[in-house]
Amino acid sequence: MQNSLDPLSDRACRMTQAYKTGIELRKILRDRACLRSAVSEVTIYTEHLKDKYSEWHPAPDSFEGMLRLFIYRKITGDSYRTLETYQELAEPFGLDHVPDESVLSRTWRNRFDDGVCEYVTVAAHFVVKEIHDHGPAVSAVRPKEEVTNSKLESAEDDEQDEFGGVEFSDEQISRTTRLARDHGFDGFDSGRAQNASYEDVQFFELQTFMGMVGCGTAQGAARFQFRRGEEYGPHGDTHLRAIKQFEPETLIKGFDEASDRLLSAIASEASFRRPVTAAIDITTIPYYGDVEGMPMVSGMKGEEERAFKFATLSIVGENIPLVLAVEPVRESSAWDRNPPNQVHRVVRQLVQRAKEHVPIETVLCDREFDSKRVYQTLSNLGVNYLVPTRINSTEREVIETMDADGQSVAVESASVHVESGRHSMQFLYVPSTSGEGTTVFATNLRIGPEEAESFCRRYSRRWQIENEYKSIKGDFLAKTSSKDYRVRLFYFVFAVLLYNIWRLTDFLLKAGVDGEMDYAPVLTAGECVEIVVSALIPPD
Repeated sequence: MQNSLDPLSDRACRMTQAYKTGIELRKILRDRACLRSAVSEVTIYTEHLKDKYSEWHPAPDSFEGMLRLFIYRKITGDSYRTLETYQELAEPFGLDHVPDESVLSRTWRNRFDDGVCEYVTVAAHFVVKEIHDHGPAVSAVRPKEEVTNSKLESAEDDEQDEFGGVEFSDEQISRTTRLARDHGFDGFDSGRAQNASYEDVQFFELQTFMGMVGCGTAQGAARFQFRRGEEYGPHGDTHLRAIKQFEPETLIKGFDEASDRLLSAIASEASFRRPVTAAIDITTIPYYGDVEGMPMVSGMKGEEERAFKFATLSIVGENIPLVLAVEPVRESSAWDRNPPNQVHRVVRQLVQRAKEHVPIETVLCDREFDSKRVYQTLSNLGVNYLVPTRINSTEREVIETMDADGQSVAVESASVHVESGRHSMQFLYVPSTSGEGTTVFATNLRIGPEEAESFCRRYSRRWQIENEYKSIKGDFLAKTSSKDYRVRLFYFVFAVLLYNIWRLTDFLLKAGVDGEMDYAPVLTAGECVEIVVSALIPPD
């Protein structure tokens, strides 16, 4: 690749066009288009881009369509495996279908040369930085730290394990991953008889394998037995029976113990910042079966949509991103007699368990947690909070007064009075990151008008949790259609555990390198799970 940026060089022209694509993308997004629509509409400049596949090459995918798909991937940070599931991207991007992960990998490595890879990366990374710095808020966009000062990928070094100019050997990665794995699995105990045919770890091995290959229990067990031997691996029905031995309370306790073990591995690392900023959110796993007798299934916004819901508390910001606590969400639905959901109780459970591992400074929640009881719960737990509020008549009156007075920022003092206590708090009125209107945040910190806008930018750290959920469900969650909630909970908790093992492995690798810690991962999720499984399954 040329180092020169002679204005007449191909590379200079290519970089100019990459930034033009990025600028146009940002403009389309500011007009409130979704990311998929924006990428499908943006101009792709191919004059200085070379398709290495000849016209007679059997590859059926259009060059421009693949460029759009990879720009989308570089903006979201999605893995190939996750991208493969987004078939709705095919038509707007000009493709017959979204190719599988092997085709995607070959396209980046073999079809795109260095110039094409640079064009895609520069355009996408420009959009990511602009979105985080200036808005609008786009939940699909990856965290800014994943692209800041990152090395542009080429066809030869796409997503290789490199940090600060130091390459990690397979031996280093394998050793560190095994260390993280050993810290993660030991906290779980099914309580099965000592003379059981299979040890718990053998079921964990199978579950890891299923998460890696993205298959269901029966198929995963058969493939696992083929690799490991019929005598070693349990059958699919045996696996499900063993999983059902983990009662929800026992499983959550095991996850808490695993979190403590994982954090103990980094206790002495100065680059792990304490106290932490945490984000609480709720994610859903779709359910399509009969809801009769299914109290843990909740309704969604769509009349026919149903899902299991799980709340999590995660470390966010400039720190190692780990999920510290998981809590099942049990809501009242038309088909059961559950009491109305008390979201503040979910918040209390999450924060109490997380504080057993690390001190928490600030908790970020989305509007689903906009509740006086949530505010008081967090205040009672001794943590700061920052929560966007719903815009009601009171907030509208303040915003109208601000507009009349030409104010862009305002701070209103208030207080919370509920049965569990009372405390002083504030409402912060700041410009929306979308560039239009005003957003209102609630906090129990004393913030002046001159610092309100910069303080509320901290909320952008919560976007990391969306990427976290993508990875958990796209890279680590095994498939199942089971109606048994114990199975559903085990699959989700185990996927979160594998995500934590990946993040811990990545942190331990980088902690051994001198220099400032960069929180963009050097080890992909897929590589981590493959190494975990390679430690469990001997090679052919």
